[in-house]
Amino acid sequence: MPEPIAASEPDLTHHGDVEVGDGLIDLAVNVRQAAPPAWLAGPIAATLTDLARYPDPTPARAAVAARHRRHPNEVLLTAGAAEGFVLIAQAMRGVRRPVVVHPQFTEPEAALRAAGHPVERVLLDPADDFRLDPSRVPADADLVMIGNPTNPTSVLHPAQTLAALARPGRVLVVDEAFADTTIAPGHPGEPESLAERRDLPGLLVLRSLTKTWGLAGLRIGYLLGAPELLTRLAAVQPLWAVSTPALAAASACATTVAVQAERAIAVDLAADRDHLVARLANLQGVRVVGRPASAFVLLHLPGASAIRAALRERGWAVRRGDTFPGLGPDWLRVAVRDRNTTDAFIEVLRETMEA
Repeated sequence: MPEPIAASEPDLTHHGDVEVGDGLIDLAVNVRQAAPPAWLAGPIAATLTDLARYPDPTPARAAVAARHRRHPNEVLLTAGAAEGFVLIAQAMRGVRRPVVVHPQFTEPEAALRAAGHPVERVLLDPADDFRLDPSRVPADADLVMIGNPTNPTSVLHPAQTLAALARPGRVLVVDEAFADTTIAPGHPGEPESLAERRDLPGLLVLRSLTKTWGLAGLRIGYLLGAPELLTRLAAVQPLWAVSTPALAAASACATTVAVQAERAIAVDLAADRDHLVARLANLQGVRVVGRPASAFVLLHLPGASAIRAALRERGWAVRRGDTFPGLGPDWLRVAVRDRNTTDAFIEVLRETMEA
């Protein structure tokens, strides 16, 4: 059964960027820090001489659709993935029983609540590695929102498990903002992604281009789904919501070159993540729940709030966990970085825990 929402609420508007400050090494934000490659930076820069015209999303929408083997009318471009949650909350005002599966990115619930929706939560259990049992979602829930891979747990749910949530009369929103960070042996693409599924009723897949390509400041994402659903969302979207530079980025990131580069980055990320998890396993009292699959790792350690503050004093920013429903003050989220950064962080964390 869904969990009742307690009187003492976590701060759903708190995000990792608040943790970062001048002089701090950033392990709090899950955005890749490398500069955009020339094939991406070039098209973005080229738009700066043509900003007098209003943005035309048609070419970018067609490019994104082709990437996911869809028709352009099954794509809605947004000013970052976060705008997609707001559009869903505003357009779906007729829903009766919206359910958010937690722990996950808090913006979906925040957007629903801001639009006046009474939100119910299904809290996944860390003792079960935050795995999803579809039967826990109420059968009459007509809007269900879940992340895959999920922020902050880094859990990648099986596609068939998520597909079991789809049914007529329900809108199923799967946040795939980090899907391009995932890999699986023998799988050439994104394992467990539903981005190309057109057979599931009510499915909306939300994607972001800001994570892997370091474009958080540009704000570019998109929604994939049936045209009739996207038409409802587009009706509440501001005019010209996506800027011309962001549209250029969307087109560039949908090319074969970009997709191949994403896959290579995901392979390197997996190796860096394995290194981080292995180093954490040697720290007494630190527990990584489940098998992380994305660009971040969720840690459980007693006294995490005090440790986070002490790490900050030593020049390291990590993401607090107590603002995520279903977690609490003994959780931290740490971004995956290169091995040298990880090694330095582990030593500081060890010293902090022993102090």
